[in-house]
Amino acid sequence: MIAERAKRVKPSPTLQMNAKAKELKAKGVDVLSFSVGEPDFDTPEHIKEAAIRALKDGKTKYTPVDGIPELKEAIAAKLKRDNGLDYTGDEIIVSCGAKHSLYNIAQAILSPGDEVIIPSPYWVSYPAQVLLNDGEPVIVETTEEEGFVLNPESLKERITPKTKAVILNYPSNPTGLTYTVDALTTIAEIALRHNLYIISDEIYEKLLYDGLKHTSIASLSKEVKERTLLVNGLSKAYSMTGWRIGYTAGPKDVIKAMTKIQSQSTSNPTSIAQWAAVEALNGPQDFLQEMLTEFDARRRILVDGLNALDGISCRMPTGAFYAFPNVKGVFGKKAGEREIKDSSSLTMYLLEEAKVAAVPGIAFGAEGYIRISYATSRENIKEGLKRIGEALARLR
Repeated sequence: MIAERAKRVKPSPTLQMNAKAKELKAKGVDVLSFSVGEPDFDTPEHIKEAAIRALKDGKTKYTPVDGIPELKEAIAAKLKRDNGLDYTGDEIIVSCGAKHSLYNIAQAILSPGDEVIIPSPYWVSYPAQVLLNDGEPVIVETTEEEGFVLNPESLKERITPKTKAVILNYPSNPTGLTYTVDALTTIAEIALRHNLYIISDEIYEKLLYDGLKHTSIASLSKEVKERTLLVNGLSKAYSMTGWRIGYTAGPKDVIKAMTKIQSQSTSNPTSIAQWAAVEALNGPQDFLQEMLTEFDARRRILVDGLNALDGISCRMPTGAFYAFPNVKGVFGKKAGEREIKDSSSLTMYLLEEAKVAAVPGIAFGAEGYIRISYATSRENIKEGLKRIGEALARLR
């Protein structure tokens, strides 16, 4: 018999859509995938060289469960340099990617029936991880008109004696939008008043456009820092998705509990990847601006192209590498007997008819939208827009 917790969750829709696209590609079908959240840039050479050195130097054994001291020092230095935050080694744990960090947090702080407030649209794994740890995800809808940020009144309405935490993700996957300092301050005040943990997923912090600067909620005050579990990693900014290095900075008691849990699940993250991460954080950072400049150009091509299509409108994302167009204008239209009823039927239509893979908004708790990643070449984006336009033109 399969455990009930396994029945509570579904596989990641983003990975499923990417798998479908790869399956079609393997059959020789020319599919353009805009479904996966993975930079198309290679890991910078100096980071790869650091991994090779570690390998040659025999740094291939077990490390401390919570990460090598050198990496924890590099993380602490990064948090001080970029976010104005002071953390000691026992307030940091390195895990096998930011997803693993978030799962460890859920394991460490949730008891059966505890509630976690999750604004929608949300990253697909947040509700699943809460459910897998016997908690209850409480979804609070946000609106496009308000920039998809958590409304303070809506937050207050959903807090109960069982509420344990609120999750923030900014810049956001899937919307590409972020929070202002004022919005973060208001949310922090509410969380402090109700003694909630703030789980702050800041994995896309380096990917902000138009001169915007990232502010970590933990930097607002000492009191807020003491209730914040700051999650970040190397996957997005350093194009190190496969290296699987993420980290959490937070209160010592939670970090200690997470370390205990990790010691009985994965033990340490890969030793070689940790040494590469030290170089990533401490070494040259110029490639970050190069990557950001290219992503900026791509987002403009994509969003301008989407807004030129009948039935589709799209806000300009201010961060990450996703656009989240409103596609409600094509609902109810048909191609022959095939009707576009929702975001799932639209993305399936686009995959089969336009050979373009995107992710339905319902996967993120937001029907009426689809997520399109622009972590692909300008040529692919232009060709994808052409194909989408042609497929939509066939709808009546």
